[in-house]
Amino acid sequence: MSQPAGSAHYDRVGEARVTLRASVAERSSWALYDFANTIFSMNIATLYFGVWLVNDLGASSTVFAVASAIASVMVVVSIPVLGAISDARRRRKWWVVGFTLASCAACAAIGLVGYTTIPHVGQELIGAVNVPVGWHAGARDLGWVLLAFIVASYAYQSAQPFYNAMLPELVPSNEQGRMSGIGVAVGYVGSIVGVILVVPFFNGSLPVVGALGAGVLGWLREIPYTSLAGRMSTFVPTGLLFAAFSLPFLLFCRDHDPVRGHTKVDWRGAFQEVFHTLRDARNHPGALRFIVTTLIYQDAVGTIVGFMALYAVRAVGFDKGSETTLFIVLTVPAVFGSYFYGWLADKLGPKRALSATLLVWVALLIAMMAVPGKASFWAVGFALGLNFGGVNAIERPMMLSLVPDVSAGRYFSLMLLSARAAAIAGPLIWSLTVDGLEGSLGTQVAYRTAVATVAAMFAIAWWVLRGVPDRRPGTAV
Repeated sequence: MSQPAGSAHYDRVGEARVTLRASVAERSSWALYDFANTIFSMNIATLYFGVWLVNDLGASSTVFAVASAIASVMVVVSIPVLGAISDARRRRKWWVVGFTLASCAACAAIGLVGYTTIPHVGQELIGAVNVPVGWHAGARDLGWVLLAFIVASYAYQSAQPFYNAMLPELVPSNEQGRMSGIGVAVGYVGSIVGVILVVPFFNGSLPVVGALGAGVLGWLREIPYTSLAGRMSTFVPTGLLFAAFSLPFLLFCRDHDPVRGHTKVDWRGAFQEVFHTLRDARNHPGALRFIVTTLIYQDAVGTIVGFMALYAVRAVGFDKGSETTLFIVLTVPAVFGSYFYGWLADKLGPKRALSATLLVWVALLIAMMAVPGKASFWAVGFALGLNFGGVNAIERPMMLSLVPDVSAGRYFSLMLLSARAAAIAGPLIWSLTVDGLEGSLGTQVAYRTAVATVAAMFAIAWWVLRGVPDRRPGTAV
Protein backbone atom coordinates (compact mmCIF):
# COMPACT_ATOMS: atom_id res chain seq x y z
CA MET A 1 0.00 0.00 0.00
CA SER A 2 1.53 3.33 -1.04
CA GLN A 3 2.21 5.97 1.58
CA PRO A 4 0.52 9.35 0.95
CA ALA A 5 2.90 12.22 0.29
CA GLY A 6 3.75 14.25 3.33
CA SER A 7 2.62 11.63 5.88
CA ALA A 8 4.51 9.48 8.33
CA HIS A 9 4.07 5.92 9.49
CA TYR A 10 5.69 3.98 12.32
CA ASP A 11 7.70 0.84 11.64
CA ARG A 12 7.87 -2.25 13.83
CA VAL A 13 10.54 -0.82 16.13
CA GLY A 14 8.61 2.41 16.63
CA GLU A 15 10.50 4.76 14.31
CA ALA A 16 8.56 7.36 12.33
CA ARG A 17 9.35 6.88 8.65
CA VAL A 18 8.98 10.01 6.54
CA THR A 19 9.89 9.77 2.87
CA LEU A 20 8.52 13.21 1.97
CA ARG A 21 8.28 16.30 4.12
CA ALA A 22 4.91 17.33 5.47
CA SER A 23 3.32 20.21 3.59
CA VAL A 24 4.72 23.71 3.91
CA ALA A 25 1.51 24.75 5.66
CA GLU A 26 1.87 22.03 8.27
CA ARG A 27 5.57 22.58 8.92
CA SER A 28 5.08 26.35 9.12
CA SER A 29 2.12 25.95 11.46
CA TRP A 30 4.12 23.65 13.73
CA ALA A 31 6.94 26.20 13.92
CA LEU A 32 4.47 29.05 14.45
CA TYR A 33 3.25 27.36 17.62
CA ASP A 34 6.71 28.09 19.08
CA PHE A 35 6.04 31.72 18.15
CA ALA A 36 2.68 31.62 19.96
CA ASN A 37 3.75 30.00 23.20
CA THR A 38 6.78 32.27 23.69
CA ILE A 39 4.39 35.24 23.70
CA PHE A 40 2.90 33.68 26.82
CA SER A 41 6.20 32.76 28.43
CA MET A 42 7.77 36.17 27.87
CA ASN A 43 4.83 38.33 28.93
CA ILE A 44 3.53 36.22 31.81
CA ALA A 45 6.49 34.28 33.17
CA THR A 46 9.15 36.96 32.64
CA LEU A 47 7.85 40.50 32.31
CA TYR A 48 4.49 41.19 33.91
CA PHE A 49 2.88 38.72 36.31
CA GLY A 50 5.59 38.44 38.95
CA VAL A 51 6.32 42.18 38.91
CA TRP A 52 2.58 42.99 39.16
CA LEU A 53 2.22 40.63 42.09
CA VAL A 54 5.29 41.74 44.05
CA ASN A 55 5.91 45.38 43.08
CA ASP A 56 2.39 46.65 42.37
CA LEU A 57 0.34 44.60 44.82
CA GLY A 58 2.99 44.25 47.51
CA ALA A 59 2.70 40.48 47.76
CA SER A 60 5.72 38.58 49.02
CA SER A 61 8.06 36.81 46.64
CA THR A 62 7.20 33.64 48.54
CA VAL A 63 3.58 33.84 47.35
CA PHE A 64 4.75 33.98 43.73
CA ALA A 65 7.31 31.21 44.30
CA VAL A 66 4.72 28.92 45.89
CA ALA A 67 2.28 29.43 43.00
CA SER A 68 5.02 28.61 40.48
CA ALA A 69 6.05 25.58 42.51
CA ILE A 70 2.48 24.26 42.62
CA ALA A 71 2.27 24.45 38.81
CA SER A 72 5.60 22.62 38.54
CA VAL A 73 4.50 19.89 40.95
CA MET A 74 1.33 19.41 38.92
CA VAL A 75 3.52 18.97 35.82
CA VAL A 76 5.76 16.49 37.59
CA VAL A 77 2.78 14.40 38.71
CA SER A 78 0.72 14.40 35.52
CA ILE A 79 2.75 14.89 32.39
CA PRO A 80 4.66 11.57 32.32
CA VAL A 81 1.32 9.79 32.59
CA LEU A 82 -0.25 11.85 29.82
CA GLY A 83 2.85 11.34 27.69
CA ALA A 84 2.59 7.58 28.06
CA ILE A 85 -1.08 7.70 27.02
CA SER A 86 -0.34 9.85 23.96
CA ASP A 87 2.43 7.48 22.89
CA ALA A 88 0.10 4.48 23.17
CA ARG A 89 -2.42 6.20 20.91
CA ARG A 90 0.09 8.21 18.84
CA ARG A 91 -2.27 11.17 19.16
CA ARG A 92 -0.58 14.42 20.17
CA LYS A 93 -2.34 17.26 18.40
CA TRP A 94 -5.43 17.45 20.58
CA TRP A 95 -3.40 17.34 23.76
CA VAL A 96 -1.54 20.43 22.50
CA VAL A 97 -4.77 22.15 21.46
CA GLY A 98 -6.58 21.36 24.71
CA PHE A 99 -3.78 22.53 26.98
CA THR A 100 -3.27 25.65 24.86
CA LEU A 101 -6.92 26.67 25.07
CA ALA A 102 -6.85 26.12 28.84
CA SER A 103 -3.72 28.26 29.17
CA CYS A 104 -5.16 31.07 27.04
CA ALA A 105 -8.43 31.11 28.98
CA ALA A 106 -6.66 31.09 32.35
CA CYS A 107 -4.29 33.84 31.20
CA ALA A 108 -7.24 36.05 30.28
CA ALA A 109 -8.88 35.14 33.59
CA ILE A 110 -5.93 36.70 35.45
CA GLY A 111 -6.88 40.05 33.92
CA LEU A 112 -10.60 39.57 34.55
CA VAL A 113 -10.08 38.71 38.22
CA GLY A 114 -7.50 41.46 38.61
CA TYR A 115 -9.93 44.08 37.33
CA THR A 116 -12.91 42.88 39.32
CA THR A 117 -11.51 41.74 42.69
CA ILE A 118 -8.13 43.44 43.30
CA PRO A 119 -7.58 47.12 44.21
CA HIS A 120 -6.44 49.08 41.16
CA VAL A 121 -2.89 49.97 42.15
CA GLY A 122 0.39 49.88 40.29
CA GLN A 123 2.74 51.51 37.83
CA GLU A 124 1.23 53.18 34.72
CA LEU A 125 -2.31 52.48 35.96
CA ILE A 126 -4.96 55.06 35.02
CA GLY A 127 -6.94 56.21 38.06
CA ALA A 128 -4.97 54.16 40.57
CA VAL A 129 -6.55 54.16 44.01
CA ASN A 130 -4.80 55.33 47.15
CA VAL A 131 -3.92 52.61 49.61
CA PRO A 132 -2.46 52.95 53.12
CA VAL A 133 1.30 53.03 53.48
CA GLY A 134 2.55 49.49 53.80
CA TRP A 135 -0.56 47.99 52.21
CA HIS A 136 -0.06 44.68 50.49
CA ALA A 137 -2.29 42.02 49.03
CA GLY A 138 -2.24 38.78 50.95
CA ALA A 139 -2.52 35.24 49.66
CA ARG A 140 -6.23 35.18 50.57
CA ASP A 141 -6.90 38.38 48.58
CA LEU A 142 -5.06 36.92 45.60
CA GLY A 143 -6.59 33.44 45.72
CA TRP A 144 -8.41 33.54 42.39
CA VAL A 145 -5.56 35.35 40.63
CA LEU A 146 -3.07 32.75 41.84
CA LEU A 147 -5.38 29.92 40.82
CA ALA A 148 -5.68 31.35 37.30
CA PHE A 149 -1.90 31.74 37.08
CA ILE A 150 -1.30 28.17 38.26
CA VAL A 151 -3.71 26.78 35.64
CA ALA A 152 -2.22 28.96 32.88
CA SER A 153 1.35 27.99 33.75
CA TYR A 154 0.56 24.31 34.16
CA ALA A 155 -1.33 24.09 30.86
CA TYR A 156 1.38 26.03 28.99
CA GLN A 157 4.06 23.62 30.22
CA SER A 158 1.88 20.56 29.67
CA ALA A 159 1.52 21.17 25.94
CA GLN A 160 5.28 21.09 25.35
CA PRO A 161 6.10 17.34 25.35
CA PHE A 162 3.19 16.55 23.01
CA TYR A 163 4.26 19.36 20.68
CA ASN A 164 7.88 18.17 20.66
CA ALA A 165 6.82 14.58 19.98
CA MET A 166 5.19 15.67 16.70
CA LEU A 167 8.56 16.67 15.19
CA PRO A 168 9.57 13.25 13.76
CA GLU A 169 6.34 13.11 11.73
CA LEU A 170 7.11 16.33 9.83
CA VAL A 171 10.44 15.77 8.06
CA PRO A 172 12.88 12.95 7.32
CA SER A 173 15.22 12.16 10.19
CA ASN A 174 18.21 13.91 8.59
CA GLU A 175 16.26 17.21 8.56
CA GLN A 176 14.95 17.18 12.13
CA GLY A 177 17.75 19.41 13.41
CA ARG A 178 16.92 22.17 10.96
CA MET A 179 13.19 21.83 11.61
CA SER A 180 13.77 22.07 15.35
CA GLY A 181 16.09 25.05 14.86
CA ILE A 182 13.49 26.84 12.76
CA GLY A 183 10.91 26.33 15.49
CA VAL A 184 13.21 27.73 18.18
CA ALA A 185 14.19 30.69 15.97
CA VAL A 186 10.55 31.49 15.23
CA GLY A 187 9.92 31.25 18.96
CA TYR A 188 12.49 33.95 19.68
CA VAL A 189 10.81 36.16 17.08
CA GLY A 190 7.54 35.51 18.89
CA SER A 191 8.96 36.70 22.18
CA ILE A 192 10.03 40.00 20.57
CA VAL A 193 6.72 40.46 18.76
CA GLY A 194 4.81 39.59 21.94
CA VAL A 195 6.61 42.31 23.88
CA ILE A 196 5.97 44.89 21.15
CA LEU A 197 2.27 44.04 20.77
CA VAL A 198 1.47 43.94 24.50
CA VAL A 199 3.50 46.83 25.91
CA PRO A 200 0.99 49.47 24.62
CA PHE A 201 -1.62 47.97 26.94
CA PHE A 202 0.80 48.52 29.83
CA ASN A 203 2.01 52.08 29.24
CA GLY A 204 0.42 53.35 26.03
CA SER A 205 3.64 53.40 24.00
CA LEU A 206 5.80 51.35 21.68
CA PRO A 207 9.55 50.76 22.05
CA VAL A 208 11.51 53.30 19.96
CA VAL A 209 8.29 54.76 18.47
CA GLY A 210 7.10 56.28 21.75
CA ALA A 211 3.60 57.19 22.92
CA LEU A 212 0.68 56.14 20.72
CA GLY A 213 -2.09 58.52 19.70
CA ALA A 214 -5.34 58.78 21.62
CA GLY A 215 -7.29 57.24 18.73
CA VAL A 216 -5.10 54.14 18.57
CA LEU A 217 -5.12 53.72 22.33
CA GLY A 218 -8.89 54.15 22.43
CA TRP A 219 -9.25 51.39 19.87
CA LEU A 220 -6.88 49.06 21.72
CA ARG A 221 -8.57 49.62 25.05
CA GLU A 222 -11.89 48.49 23.66
CA ILE A 223 -10.57 45.02 24.44
CA PRO A 224 -12.19 43.96 27.73
CA TYR A 225 -10.20 44.46 30.93
CA THR A 226 -7.51 46.66 29.37
CA SER A 227 -8.98 50.17 29.70
CA LEU A 228 -6.99 51.21 32.80
CA ALA A 229 -3.51 50.31 31.47
CA GLY A 230 -0.92 49.01 33.94
CA ARG A 231 0.34 45.47 34.23
CA MET A 232 -3.08 43.98 34.94
CA SER A 233 -4.13 45.11 31.44
CA THR A 234 -1.53 42.88 29.74
CA PHE A 235 -3.05 39.50 30.61
CA VAL A 236 -6.12 39.44 28.35
CA PRO A 237 -4.15 40.60 25.25
CA THR A 238 -1.48 37.98 25.96
CA GLY A 239 -4.10 35.23 26.14
CA LEU A 240 -5.73 36.43 22.91
CA LEU A 241 -2.40 36.60 21.05
CA PHE A 242 -1.39 33.14 22.29
CA ALA A 243 -4.70 31.78 20.97
CA ALA A 244 -4.59 33.69 17.67
CA PHE A 245 -1.09 32.56 16.70
CA SER A 246 -1.95 28.96 17.70
CA LEU A 247 -4.80 28.81 15.17
CA PRO A 248 -2.61 27.63 12.24
CA PHE A 249 -1.49 24.69 14.38
CA LEU A 250 -5.13 23.80 14.99
CA LEU A 251 -6.03 24.11 11.31
CA PHE A 252 -3.07 22.52 9.52
CA CYS A 253 -1.21 20.16 11.88
CA ARG A 254 -2.34 16.57 12.35
CA ASP A 255 -1.39 13.20 13.80
CA HIS A 256 -0.03 11.23 10.85
CA ASP A 257 -0.34 7.61 12.00
CA PRO A 258 -2.64 7.44 15.04
CA VAL A 259 -3.70 4.09 16.44
CA ARG A 260 -7.01 3.21 14.79
CA GLY A 261 -10.15 2.38 16.68
CA HIS A 262 -10.93 2.80 20.33
CA THR A 263 -7.93 2.25 22.58
CA LYS A 264 -8.78 1.38 26.13
CA VAL A 265 -6.62 3.28 28.58
CA ASP A 266 -5.23 1.27 31.45
CA TRP A 267 -5.00 4.09 33.97
CA ARG A 268 -3.19 1.98 36.53
CA GLY A 269 -0.78 0.88 33.86
CA ALA A 270 -0.33 4.48 32.75
CA PHE A 271 0.87 5.45 36.21
CA GLN A 272 3.19 2.46 36.25
CA GLU A 273 4.51 3.59 32.87
CA VAL A 274 6.15 6.57 34.54
CA PHE A 275 8.49 4.22 36.35
CA HIS A 276 8.79 1.93 33.36
CA THR A 277 10.11 4.83 31.30
CA LEU A 278 13.04 5.19 33.68
CA ARG A 279 13.53 1.42 33.64
CA ASP A 280 13.23 1.21 29.86
CA ALA A 281 15.76 4.00 29.43
CA ARG A 282 18.40 1.39 30.19
CA ASN A 283 17.40 -0.34 26.94
CA HIS A 284 18.27 2.81 25.00
CA PRO A 285 21.94 3.54 25.73
CA GLY A 286 22.53 7.17 26.56
CA ALA A 287 18.88 8.19 27.02
CA LEU A 288 18.95 8.54 30.80
CA ARG A 289 22.43 10.06 30.74
CA PHE A 290 21.23 12.65 28.23
CA ILE A 291 18.25 13.54 30.43
CA VAL A 292 20.71 14.17 33.27
CA THR A 293 22.71 16.33 30.86
CA THR A 294 19.63 18.39 30.01
CA LEU A 295 18.91 18.90 33.70
CA ILE A 296 22.36 20.39 34.22
CA TYR A 297 22.49 22.68 31.20
CA GLN A 298 18.86 23.79 31.49
CA ASP A 299 19.69 24.65 35.10
CA ALA A 300 22.47 26.88 33.77
CA VAL A 301 20.42 28.43 30.96
CA GLY A 302 17.50 29.20 33.27
CA THR A 303 19.82 30.88 35.75
CA ILE A 304 21.35 33.12 33.10
CA VAL A 305 17.91 34.08 31.79
CA GLY A 306 16.74 35.00 35.27
CA PHE A 307 19.79 36.97 36.40
CA MET A 308 21.43 38.42 33.27
CA ALA A 309 19.74 41.82 33.58
CA LEU A 310 20.54 42.03 37.31
CA TYR A 311 24.18 41.12 36.58
CA ALA A 312 24.39 43.85 33.95
CA VAL A 313 23.09 46.47 36.39
CA ARG A 314 24.95 45.41 39.54
CA ALA A 315 28.26 44.09 38.20
CA VAL A 316 28.75 45.94 34.89
CA GLY A 317 27.09 49.27 35.68
CA PHE A 318 24.15 49.42 33.27
CA ASP A 319 21.41 51.90 34.13
CA LYS A 320 18.23 50.53 35.66
CA GLY A 321 15.48 50.17 33.09
CA SER A 322 17.82 48.93 30.38
CA GLU A 323 16.57 45.34 30.72
CA THR A 324 14.45 45.57 27.55
CA THR A 325 17.42 46.65 25.45
CA LEU A 326 19.52 43.84 26.90
CA PHE A 327 16.73 41.37 26.16
CA ILE A 328 16.66 42.44 22.50
CA VAL A 329 20.45 42.14 22.25
CA LEU A 330 20.18 38.56 23.47
CA THR A 331 17.09 37.63 21.48
CA VAL A 332 17.61 39.01 17.96
CA PRO A 333 20.87 37.11 17.30
CA ALA A 334 19.33 34.04 18.96
CA VAL A 335 16.90 33.84 16.02
CA PHE A 336 19.80 33.27 13.62
CA GLY A 337 21.85 31.17 16.03
CA SER A 338 18.97 28.74 16.53
CA TYR A 339 18.74 28.01 12.83
CA PHE A 340 22.53 27.66 12.57
CA TYR A 341 22.70 25.11 15.35
CA GLY A 342 19.79 23.17 13.87
CA TRP A 343 21.71 23.04 10.59
CA LEU A 344 24.88 22.04 12.44
CA ALA A 345 23.03 19.18 14.16
CA ASP A 346 22.06 17.77 10.75
CA LYS A 347 25.59 18.15 9.39
CA LEU A 348 27.70 16.94 12.33
CA GLY A 349 25.12 15.00 14.30
CA PRO A 350 23.27 16.30 17.35
CA LYS A 351 25.84 15.15 19.93
CA ARG A 352 28.77 16.96 18.32
CA ALA A 353 26.67 20.08 17.77
CA LEU A 354 25.49 20.05 21.39
CA SER A 355 29.04 19.53 22.65
CA ALA A 356 30.12 22.55 20.63
CA THR A 357 27.43 24.87 21.98
CA LEU A 358 28.12 23.81 25.59
CA LEU A 359 31.82 24.57 25.21
CA VAL A 360 31.01 27.93 23.61
CA TRP A 361 28.81 28.70 26.63
CA VAL A 362 31.76 28.04 28.96
CA ALA A 363 34.07 30.27 26.92
CA LEU A 364 31.58 33.13 26.68
CA LEU A 365 30.75 33.08 30.38
CA ILE A 366 34.47 33.24 31.20
CA ALA A 367 34.69 36.22 28.84
CA MET A 368 31.64 37.74 30.54
CA MET A 369 33.42 37.58 33.90
CA ALA A 370 36.54 39.14 32.43
CA VAL A 371 35.09 42.12 30.55
CA PRO A 372 35.49 45.32 32.57
CA GLY A 373 32.79 47.61 31.20
CA LYS A 374 29.70 48.21 29.10
CA ALA A 375 31.24 48.39 25.63
CA SER A 376 32.92 44.99 25.81
CA PHE A 377 29.86 43.53 27.57
CA TRP A 378 27.71 44.40 24.53
CA ALA A 379 30.01 42.30 22.34
CA VAL A 380 29.88 39.34 24.72
CA GLY A 381 26.10 39.75 25.03
CA PHE A 382 25.69 39.63 21.25
CA ALA A 383 27.79 36.45 21.08
CA LEU A 384 25.77 34.93 23.91
CA GLY A 385 22.65 35.69 21.93
CA LEU A 386 23.99 33.85 18.87
CA ASN A 387 24.71 30.83 21.05
CA PHE A 388 21.57 31.09 23.14
CA GLY A 389 19.22 28.98 21.06
CA GLY A 390 21.72 26.18 20.48
CA VAL A 391 20.71 23.78 23.22
CA ASN A 392 16.99 24.21 22.56
CA ALA A 393 17.41 23.63 18.82
CA ILE A 394 19.59 20.54 19.26
CA GLU A 395 18.03 18.73 22.22
CA ARG A 396 14.92 17.57 20.32
CA PRO A 397 16.82 15.76 17.52
CA MET A 398 19.35 14.60 20.14
CA MET A 399 16.63 12.84 22.13
CA LEU A 400 15.09 11.45 18.93
CA SER A 401 18.48 9.89 18.09
CA LEU A 402 18.43 7.92 21.35
CA VAL A 403 14.86 6.59 21.71
CA PRO A 404 12.22 5.18 19.31
CA ASP A 405 9.99 7.88 17.86
CA VAL A 406 6.90 6.07 19.10
CA SER A 407 8.14 6.56 22.69
CA ALA A 408 9.19 10.17 22.19
CA GLY A 409 6.34 11.62 24.24
CA ARG A 410 7.43 9.79 27.40
CA TYR A 411 11.04 10.88 27.09
CA PHE A 412 10.22 14.47 26.20
CA SER A 413 8.08 14.43 29.33
CA LEU A 414 11.11 13.38 31.37
CA MET A 415 13.09 16.20 29.79
CA LEU A 416 10.36 18.61 30.85
CA LEU A 417 10.58 17.27 34.39
CA SER A 418 14.33 17.82 34.42
CA ALA A 419 13.79 21.40 33.30
CA ARG A 420 11.29 21.92 36.16
CA ALA A 421 13.87 20.66 38.65
CA ALA A 422 16.48 22.94 37.11
CA ALA A 423 14.24 25.95 37.59
CA ILE A 424 14.71 25.54 41.35
CA ALA A 425 18.35 24.51 41.74
CA GLY A 426 20.16 27.00 39.50
CA PRO A 427 18.72 30.24 40.91
CA LEU A 428 19.29 28.94 44.44
CA ILE A 429 23.00 28.31 43.77
CA TRP A 430 23.33 31.77 42.23
CA SER A 431 21.55 33.49 45.13
CA LEU A 432 23.53 31.69 47.81
CA THR A 433 26.77 32.59 46.05
CA VAL A 434 25.91 36.29 45.77
CA ASP A 435 24.49 36.57 49.28
CA GLY A 436 27.43 34.70 50.78
CA LEU A 437 30.16 36.74 49.09
CA GLU A 438 28.76 40.23 48.51
CA GLY A 439 29.20 41.44 52.10
CA SER A 440 32.85 40.39 52.37
CA LEU A 441 34.20 40.61 48.81
CA GLY A 442 31.95 43.23 47.19
CA THR A 443 29.23 43.23 44.55
CA GLN A 444 31.39 42.73 41.46
CA VAL A 445 33.34 39.78 42.86
CA ALA A 446 30.15 38.16 44.18
CA TYR A 447 28.31 38.42 40.88
CA ARG A 448 31.26 37.33 38.76
CA THR A 449 31.74 34.32 41.03
CA ALA A 450 28.07 33.48 40.52
CA VAL A 451 28.70 33.52 36.76
CA ALA A 452 31.58 31.10 37.37
CA THR A 453 29.15 28.64 39.00
CA VAL A 454 27.01 28.75 35.86
CA ALA A 455 30.05 28.20 33.64
CA ALA A 456 30.88 25.19 35.81
CA MET A 457 27.38 23.80 35.21
CA PHE A 458 27.88 23.98 31.45
CA ALA A 459 31.29 22.31 31.78
CA ILE A 460 29.79 19.50 33.88
CA ALA A 461 26.99 19.07 31.32
CA TRP A 462 29.62 18.76 28.55
CA TRP A 463 31.49 16.13 30.57
CA VAL A 464 28.33 14.09 31.23
CA LEU A 465 27.36 14.32 27.54
CA ARG A 466 30.63 12.63 26.55
CA GLY A 467 29.17 9.27 27.64
CA VAL A 468 26.12 9.59 25.35
CA PRO A 469 26.29 7.65 22.05
CA ASP A 470 26.83 9.68 18.88
CA ARG A 471 23.83 8.78 16.73
CA ARG A 472 21.58 10.40 14.15
CA PRO A 473 17.75 10.55 14.40
CA GLY A 474 16.10 7.68 12.56
CA THR A 475 18.73 5.04 13.36
CA ALA A 476 17.73 1.87 15.21
CA VAL A 477 17.80 2.32 18.99
